This record gives sequence, C-alpha cells and structure tokens, in this order.
Amino acid sequence: MAAETQTELTTVYQVKGMTCGHCEGAVSGEISAIPGVSSVTAVAKTGEVTVVSSAPLDREAVAAAVDEAGYELV
Repeated sequence: MAAETQTELTTVYQVKGMTCGHCEGAVSGEISAIPGVSSVTAVAKTGEVTVVSSAPLDREAVAAAVDEAGYELV
C-alpha cells in the first residue's frame, strides 16, 4: 500500500482596510470557509493574509470571501 503525500500551498494576499484584531478574525473566518483551506493568518498591521491550502485557490473566491468580511483584496 503506497502512502499518499499531500502538499500544501502557502499564498500571501494583501487585504485593504484591516485595522484591528476584529478585522483579522472576520477576514480569517470568511477565507477559512473556502473548501481546501487548512489555515489562515491575517495581520492587520501589514495587511497580509497568509492562506495555507491543499490546492491553488481561485482568486475570485478569495476576493469574494474578503468582500463578504467587509474588506478589499488588493
């Protein structure tokens, strides 16, 4: 029986408008709901959102999630 190795991808996005921990949580929560996403780290200070996923994500899906949280994907 062969072991299957799954590679995860890390992508960093820039999000405009995050200013606090609440913002980080809102963006992280929406992006985490995208299928295939295993972790999200949002940093308001830099505007960076680091997403780890099992496959490349559709940028439009990420933009829609960020928009749903009330922010803008740059």
